[in-house]
Amino acid sequence: MENYEVNDRTLALCSLDSKTRVYEEGSTFIVNKPAYEIMEDSCEYFGSSIEGRKKGTFNLIGVTYKAPIIVEESKNIIFFPTCSPRLKNCSWLRSSKIDSYYYESNKLFVRFKNGERIVVNSSYGVIDNQIIRAIKLEVALKNRKSEKNIQI
Repeated sequence: MENYEVNDRTLALCSLDSKTRVYEEGSTFIVNKPAYEIMEDSCEYFGSSIEGRKKGTFNLIGVTYKAPIIVEESKNIIFFPTCSPRLKNCSWLRSSKIDSYYYESNKLFVRFKNGERIVVNSSYGVIDNQIIRAIKLEVALKNRKSEKNIQI
């Protein structure tokens, strides 16, 4: 598969060098693009760029490094990177779909609300911090919408 946009079923984009393993609710497949390019394409599909989304995150919660981004605003589709997005091994996880994360056999697993789980090449502390940032971003977005009396 060559083209893919993040959607409401997307759980994670896991880097495989120049390709990406996409996890959706109920399916897994390979896209022949790096995860960062899929994120960029998805942001553009929904009317912005990844740089524009990063700037929006900074304006809402003041985070610049490893910033979570709002891919699609009306459905609160927010993803966060597992490391610096400049690195080839950076994966992206959908914060609202995560149920838990834990170590097992010296590997960090992320379990999603639908029961699927993946191994993540990151530390517990990094994932914990990234989830907190993503939640702050979601709350700031909801507060901004409610201030403007925009229906969520």
